Amino acid sequence: MPEAGRNQPRPHTDANADTDADTDANTLLGAIPATDRSSYVSPDGNGDTPPAAAPENVEAFQRAFAELSERIAADIIGKPTAIRQLLTVLFAGGHLLLEDEPGTGKTRLARTTAHTIGSTFGRIQFTPDLLPSDVLGVTLYDQSTGTFSWRKGPVFASLVLADEINRASPKTQSALLEVMEEEQITIDGTTYDVPQPFMVIATQNPSGHLGTYALPEAQMDRFMMRISLGHPERESALLILRNASHRKCVETTDSDGFRPPDNQSSGSGSPSSDAPAHASSWMLAMRGIAERVHVDDAIGEYIVRLVEQTRCDSQVASGASMRGALALLRCARVAAAANGRDYVLPDDVMEHVVAVLAHRLALTDEAACAEIRQEDVVRRISEQVPVPSMGGERALP
Repeated sequence: MPEAGRNQPRPHTDANADTDADTDANTLLGAIPATDRSSYVSPDGNGDTPPAAAPENVEAFQRAFAELSERIAADIIGKPTAIRQLLTVLFAGGHLLLEDEPGTGKTRLARTTAHTIGSTFGRIQFTPDLLPSDVLGVTLYDQSTGTFSWRKGPVFASLVLADEINRASPKTQSALLEVMEEEQITIDGTTYDVPQPFMVIATQNPSGHLGTYALPEAQMDRFMMRISLGHPERESALLILRNASHRKCVETTDSDGFRPPDNQSSGSGSPSSDAPAHASSWMLAMRGIAERVHVDDAIGEYIVRLVEQTRCDSQVASGASMRGALALLRCARVAAAANGRDYVLPDDVMEHVVAVLAHRLALTDEAACAEIRQEDVVRRISEQVPVPSMGGERALP
């Protein structure tokens, strides 16, 4: 047990330094099964000066870095620079701050990274009522045994996502100061080490958003990088929509044999005991049908143009994100299926565009003073964006 109350980084002994370095490197390369780890060579070296990296090791690292980037890029589309920056911080032993508008993929990037590298993952959703004990853990008293036990918090993971960190109070934000700097926490005079390797990926909305608290300078300084993802380019946005559609179709059970639930009572006069299960299966089957409705590329580009226009409008301070585009796509699919079609028309998009996008806009002060409503802005934008001409009947996939 480490000395109680110490507030210094853990000491490292020279005898174990080379062994620890070799173990960490093998673990890093082992996170990617496809990488050829046979070329990893443990360099020899004695004394206080660390040995130079062997060329074989550098080549293995390069291949591992490239393959890891490709795997993350398969899910995070159009953001190669941000992925490279994240992996740089990861392998440099630092922490990363993602600052951007809501809906730009900050949380997804962190979650995809943890899933790709196969590390333990802890997520903390920061809210104004979050307490430091909710982050670090708490000592509990067991009345039956008359003893205290330590319950670890979500910070005890190799990769920790601090989601919307600037929505918590400064007291809760400061709970991460020690663990980010020294990779340990001290509770009730006892120090606990966090798993290794350890990295915090924090996301925050830009300053000025309602309900946010600016991070203190001491905590900002603990982040190795602060990066921004930004909204995707048009081609990337279209690819995101296509991939989301394909992913849903693959994950959803085939809808062949779909039957509506039987809500009739059983022979005893009471409702069937498995009616809730039938209802769940029916609703999932309905979703599966809607997710298979065809969306032409022209419709996808139309949705992207609508969303992009909300960000360029002079009366809008903050427009809709890709989350809004994906929501509009899903609603258009349901509208088409409800109208008996297996393909989406522009009318299906227009049917729900106001309800889907209006609440996502933040208007300028001038627009608010003029009593302009978000719904009015979306209607005007929808009239300005050219509607694609779908032609006649089309051969559907």
